[in-house]
Amino acid sequence: MTSHARKILEEALALPKEERLLIAAELHQSVEDSDSPEEIQAAWLDEIAERVQSIADGTAELVDGSDVSRRIRARYGR
Repeated sequence: MTSHARKILEEALALPKEERLLIAAELHQSVEDSDSPEEIQAAWLDEIAERVQSIADGTAELVDGSDVSRRIRARYGR
C-alpha cells in the first residue's frame, strides 16, 4: 500500500462507523463490477512482486510467525 493510500485509510478509519460502512460498500462495488478475473490475478501478481521486492531490498517489516499467532490469540482469545 502506498503512503498516500495508507493516509486515506487512516483518515477513513477515524470516521464514524456508518460513514466507514458507506465508504466500504462504495469501494467494494467499484472493484466488484469492473475487474475481470484476469485483472484480479494480474493485480495479485503485482502485489506479490512488490512484497517480494520489499523483502529483498530490506524495506519490509517481517514478523515471526509465532509472534503473529500470539497476537491473534491475545486479540481474539483463541
